[in-house]
Amino acid sequence: MKVIICGAGQVGWQIARHLSGERNDVTVVDSNADLVRRATDALDVQGIAGFASYPDVLERAGAKDADMIIAATHSDEVNMVTCQVAHSVFSIPRKIARLRAKSYLTAIYSDLYRRDHMPIDVVISPEMEVAEAAMQRLAAPAAFDTEKFLGGKASLLGLTIDEDCPIVNTPLNQLTDLFSTLRVIVVGIRREGTLFAPESGDQIFPGDACYVMAHEEDVRRTLEVFGKTHRKQERVVIIGGGNVGLMVARQLEERTTRVRVKVIERNRKIAERAAEALEKTIVLNGDGMDVALLAEANIERADAVLCVTDDDKTNMLAAVRAKSEGCPMAIALINDPTLEPLMETLGIDAYINPRSVTVSSILRHFRHGRVRAVYSIGDAEAEVIEAEVLSTSPMAGRKMRDIDFPEGVLVGMIRKGDKVVRPTGSTVIEEGDQIVLFTLTGDVPEVERLLQVSIDFF
Repeated sequence: MKVIICGAGQVGWQIARHLSGERNDVTVVDSNADLVRRATDALDVQGIAGFASYPDVLERAGAKDADMIIAATHSDEVNMVTCQVAHSVFSIPRKIARLRAKSYLTAIYSDLYRRDHMPIDVVISPEMEVAEAAMQRLAAPAAFDTEKFLGGKASLLGLTIDEDCPIVNTPLNQLTDLFSTLRVIVVGIRREGTLFAPESGDQIFPGDACYVMAHEEDVRRTLEVFGKTHRKQERVVIIGGGNVGLMVARQLEERTTRVRVKVIERNRKIAERAAEALEKTIVLNGDGMDVALLAEANIERADAVLCVTDDDKTNMLAAVRAKSEGCPMAIALINDPTLEPLMETLGIDAYINPRSVTVSSILRHFRHGRVRAVYSIGDAEAEVIEAEVLSTSPMAGRKMRDIDFPEGVLVGMIRKGDKVVRPTGSTVIEEGDQIVLFTLTGDVPEVERLLQVSIDFF
């Protein structure tokens, strides 16, 4: 597939890395020649320095025969115009735009993106995606990573294994015997920095970071089996009152079960805007690392602190300070992936990587077949893919044990009609089933072959 990526920043670079690694024909466009050079030097991509919305620049990038364009520059307006030019001048069939401004995302204006107006097929909002990720982290405070699949009926949980975990040193194939009714599968293990898909005879050791797929009804029991306690989130402190912090506070206000929320924002104007927009939330103007201000926010009585300012180091230090003042759970927004290994050392319970969240959203619309969701794990090390099994798929009509899955691929959960089931070797995968697979990045092309490219992708 021929893809043009406009914007060579963190998101654009990561998407280019994913797609070029899967042998797609990728061209990167950016007005910053240094960023273009960085992409072409490090990745197997072509690069064009110029403004992405200019027709002549897109023509040089190969827009005449491109299958998809992803507009992910720092400007919403450039991204919108780029999609318009891609449609009107070059008839590119698939157009994805990243938009940040809230006004462009309001539902009442959704007609703006119709083909006869502003022809954008998919709109990605980083702030909305990150806010949703934050809500999921708060919903599963014992997990360092979490994502929902199959319409919310299955959950991916990232769990760090402690010394007192009840199933330490237990072969995975024995978990079924010990907990016969528990609908859960360990799909990935990170050990000493290496992520792999475990075999049935592998064991779990202290210090492992496990990715497990659990039926939504079994999440609480799964946490107990893995030595985690489920804590209610009744008091939450949010440090950072910008777009993400505001969205999370609004969603917490709308919950049926009451959550007491306090927002700390350093910028007075932003704090005033947040105070006007929120009805039940207390907004404090000041530094989120100020001990006196944290005390005023009753940080020692909070169940969780969410640090979502626009500065990684501020988020990390604020999370550490809140923990030192007695808050049991700290979540930090981290843009720089090189800082992620420090999270455990600093005692930060979970982190959200906006780049990874946005990349996951974009990949969902790129993957072949009837792909419904894609979640990127780590630094592009693995993906969890939810897809519908087509009649043309090599999997259709076969038992799990008879399908030749690559070593780095595991099936986590299957939805048959209204029923979500834990897969076994005798489970028959049928046309129309929705399947969730964990796959190491190197095995993604083989997974796409199993899902079978369908003409209805376009």
